[in-house]
Amino acid sequence: MTLTLGMVTIDSTDPAPLATWWATQLGGTIEAENDGWYLIVGLPGLAQKVSFQKVPDPTPGKNRIHLDLTAPDLEAETDRLVGAGAGLVERREIGGFHWTVLTDPDGNEFCVSAA
Repeated sequence: MTLTLGMVTIDSTDPAPLATWWATQLGGTIEAENDGWYLIVGLPGLAQKVSFQKVPDPTPGKNRIHLDLTAPDLEAETDRLVGAGAGLVERREIGGFHWTVLTDPDGNEFCVSAA
């Protein structure tokens, strides 16, 4: 099984100005705003995206930047990663979209969703 980098997500208490700044710096464009809670920046020539999600406050212990990875089979890949030493934080779902939050061996969070 192979993982594919989907996007890099940055937590922020005010993501819109941060997304705009990064879009400008990277020559990208804001492709989705999602009512200001999850903005996606497309980058020229890349399939991967940079996203900015609203959080109530940057809490100690949670990394502000994490990888969002995709896999053809979410459950099988989650099991494989846990077997390889990842920690399972939780399985999440919003509006029919499912993903799993995991930690790498150093405790850094990352997410895996279906491709």
